[in-house]
Amino acid sequence: MHDTATIRCLVVDDEPPAREIIRRYIQDVPTLELTGECANAIQAFALLQQQSVDLMFLDIRMPQLNGNDFLKTLKNPPKVIFTTAYTDYALEGYELDVVDYLLKPIPFDRFLKAVNKAYQLALPKNESPATAEEGRSESFVYFRADRKMVKVMLQDIFYIESMKDYIKIFTAHGMIITKQSISSVEAMLPEKEFIRSHRSYIVSVRQIKSYTSELIEIHNTEVPIGKLFRNEVMKMLG
Repeated sequence: MHDTATIRCLVVDDEPPAREIIRRYIQDVPTLELTGECANAIQAFALLQQQSVDLMFLDIRMPQLNGNDFLKTLKNPPKVIFTTAYTDYALEGYELDVVDYLLKPIPFDRFLKAVNKAYQLALPKNESPATAEEGRSESFVYFRADRKMVKVMLQDIFYIESMKDYIKIFTAHGMIITKQSISSVEAMLPEKEFIRSHRSYIVSVRQIKSYTSELIEIHNTEVPIGKLFRNEVMKMLG
């Protein structure tokens, strides 16, 4: 996703409090723009005929027409993130090629993970290898730190360390601390570019200077390789 890109979002949910939460989350992320809110699928259908939407946050259980059935009626739907209080629609949602499936109540870090996934999917699939490499170098994720959303370029990340409920992101421009689980961060990052070497560490493959079966040297720091992760690390680096 390029720096100048803005993802235009539509929120579709019959419950006003649920719309309010998503609206607030969207406002917290600088490159998301709220283009509309709808209380049902009929309103959303009409709005989609009038406006260009990149990403739709879509509730499933709604009156008149549920989210799954509504999505099936759209010829060229925007990217969709389902928002629901029910787990029994997950399989059908993935069959409809949705970006993600958020269970209510939705924590902000889980919302951010889904949005970052949408950013990664925005890179065109039919581009040349050179263009794809350039796109990856311009890719980024957002983290909440110091009461604001901080953009971090993937190419600038050295490694990430977990400290109980917080993580430290070591980058070319300094360290960022955010309250988030290391597993949720791992899910946000491209798996070919980052690897979990330990229950407390994720490293950037491109930044690795050297490694042994027990340690990875990265940015003048030795990061441990845990026993449970060793085979996967050796397989990826070997």
